[in-house]
Amino acid sequence: MPLHDHFHGWLKEDREWTSVHFQWCAVIAAELNKWLPPEFVAEVPCRLGIAVEADIAERQRVDPSATDSRNGAGGHGAGGVAVAARPVPATAPQLYEPPAADVELPGTFPDDLLVEVKNRSARWHVVGVVEVVSPANKKERSERDQFAAKCMSYLQRGIGLVVVDVVTASRRNLHDEMIRLAGYDPKFEFAGPTFTYAVSYRPVRRAERNLIDLWRWPLAVGAALPAVPLPLTGYGCVRLDLEATYSEACERCRIP
Repeated sequence: MPLHDHFHGWLKEDREWTSVHFQWCAVIAAELNKWLPPEFVAEVPCRLGIAVEADIAERQRVDPSATDSRNGAGGHGAGGVAVAARPVPATAPQLYEPPAADVELPGTFPDDLLVEVKNRSARWHVVGVVEVVSPANKKERSERDQFAAKCMSYLQRGIGLVVVDVVTASRRNLHDEMIRLAGYDPKFEFAGPTFTYAVSYRPVRRAERNLIDLWRWPLAVGAALPAVPLPLTGYGCVRLDLEATYSEACERCRIP
């Protein structure tokens, strides 16, 4: 299946990219688990920035004894559900209301949906990561810098990395921004403006030097996706078929 544009036209109006994003990561993990050696496992940890709660009051339990126009006093009105109040232990700590904050800093809580490959023999250390870029990763400068810094931290720990970016809603290239943030020579960036792409990174020790092997693929809407190497620390590279996994994710989302 050729690559679709999920951020313009009918797909933007008819399908949620977040659903495709999650399905693609889930399919990648499932495919890897079919043929990875038994000491490895691929997982999809889901940590979305939008889920951050702003205040403990958001979790505050409503007093069921209070009058509710739907259920009546005590929640026993017609059609209502009676909820017993949970007793508060005598030793429960008292909530502390701090004074007003001096200032408010702008916060960055980026989406973090990815595939991690872990090694059982190394007590489940992460040995490889697949990052499927979301629109939020490319939106603001702070979020782009944070994404780039996270990717560099993987490589500095010797963890193999694949970044896949099919977000057409932003004319940004996170690989190029990572190269600039790390202070590398511009020759390691894409040759020209490239806004959808896949990149594989393999940290290696070769000839007494620490190096990162790099593979780059420009992607285009309407074209097939490549198969890319996913480097796993201490094991080698495994083949990750982006075309097959993307096609299955689209089929799961009923995208023709």
